Amino acid sequence: MKHKSVLLTSVLAVSAACVSGCGSSEAQTPVFTLSSPDLASGTFATKFILNGFGCTGGNVSPALQWSNIPAGTQSISLQVYDPDAPSGSGFWHWAVYDMPATTTGLAQGAGNSPATLPAGAYGGNTDFLDTGATGANGNYGGPCPPAGDAPHHYIFTLYALDVPQLAAAASLPKTGTAGLYGFGLGRAGLGAHVLAKATFTATYGR
Repeated sequence: MKHKSVLLTSVLAVSAACVSGCGSSEAQTPVFTLSSPDLASGTFATKFILNGFGCTGGNVSPALQWSNIPAGTQSISLQVYDPDAPSGSGFWHWAVYDMPATTTGLAQGAGNSPATLPAGAYGGNTDFLDTGATGANGNYGGPCPPAGDAPHHYIFTLYALDVPQLAAAASLPKTGTAGLYGFGLGRAGLGAHVLAKATFTATYGR
């Protein structure tokens, strides 16, 4: 009985150690996450909807927050895309490039002026271009899907990069479209320089 007791104690000790220390290194790596306290409900309030093209929202960019930035990150980039737009190729609503690796979020309204972005970051061109709906190229443009459409999906994607300047690394002009930058952030572009991606989706219909 004493032998069995010692054996059982050893098994329990190993099991306890495995609970805290066994498993793959991937399971122990903190997950890079992106979220928005302003979109916690999964949809957009009027404050964040476009003011133009038949929509009457406030067009204020929602607050974003992220955590567990991967080691080796030198810059962070953001893109916001609607794959349901009737253009057939989707619609790009917001892009911010070259945010410092120390950045952990964007305050509400940060996307409405270049002056409110993190130092060194810049707003990329979106599909609003020179329409004036966002105030200036590079600013946030809120949802405004066609009336009667099923709710559209707005995909927020954050990229952690091991290069300090996306455009230079991918040989892109700073005035390039969000679609072109999306290509640069994909496998055909920077590829291995993207250390991690974090994403969430919010919806809106009218």
